[in-house]
Amino acid sequence: MTAVAEPTRTNETSSASTARTGRKGGFRIGGLALTVLTWLLVLFFFFPVGWTIFTSFKSEAAAASATPLIFTPLSFEQYAEVFRRGMGLYLLNSAAVAVLSTVVVMALAIPAAYALSVRKVRRWTDALFFVISTRFMPFAAVIIPIFLLLRELGLLDNLTVLGVLYVGMNLPLAIWMMRSFFDEVPAAIVEAAQVDGASHWKELWRIAFPIVAPGAAAAALICFIFAWNEYFLALLLTSVTAMTTPPFLGSFVDGRGQFLAVLSAAITIAIIPVIIAGWVAQKRLVAGLAMGAVK
Repeated sequence: MTAVAEPTRTNETSSASTARTGRKGGFRIGGLALTVLTWLLVLFFFFPVGWTIFTSFKSEAAAASATPLIFTPLSFEQYAEVFRRGMGLYLLNSAAVAVLSTVVVMALAIPAAYALSVRKVRRWTDALFFVISTRFMPFAAVIIPIFLLLRELGLLDNLTVLGVLYVGMNLPLAIWMMRSFFDEVPAAIVEAAQVDGASHWKELWRIAFPIVAPGAAAAALICFIFAWNEYFLALLLTSVTAMTTPPFLGSFVDGRGQFLAVLSAAITIAIIPVIIAGWVAQKRLVAGLAMGAVK
């Protein structure tokens, strides 16, 4: 009996070991395939950006060639041409309006979201719906009355007015994002602060805000990007003094043709601040976007 049973157990052990090895091999192949697919997707989405940066170092003739030229002389002439056209002023305008509007948006959104999440005000669901309802109507539907009003008040081509409009554009989004982050604050911590006699402001800034700081960084970065890249309002409500970078980029395509090389240089310069902001805030950005993902 024993002599017969031993080979059976040995065969079972061998089969189990083979199965585990097969599963590990399958996991390894699956992981490798996922890695390759991820890199292909990254290259697919990065290729237009990389090609734009590469084109910015070409001459206009090489950039406009019907056959893509890879081996061609490169120079920084297009970058010099961009600043000769006055891009420095428009970069400063974009930076000023994007940074200041983002600061105002976050200063308003954090207390508002706190009142809609942790310290719920009366009829907070109605207030929350009203906040998001302000984004239901596209700006194209209200741009004519806004334009006429600003023209009558003499406020066209005004950087402050543009910043106020950006605040109105980004504030609902920031409030909704921050409210979802404040929902992650443990109720026990807030109750402990209340027992200790903390005021509403101390409760917000010293207890709750450090917990949602990564989320606030994510919301601020998204608002900054939206304000930096906004084109429609900046094109219609500014002309020279308050013009920002996006309308300036459109000026490189006119009746004389498409200036692809110098336009690529201008685009490369325009995306650098966003890349720097994302790189600086990447850790908090990832943590903030992950908040609320696991309950």
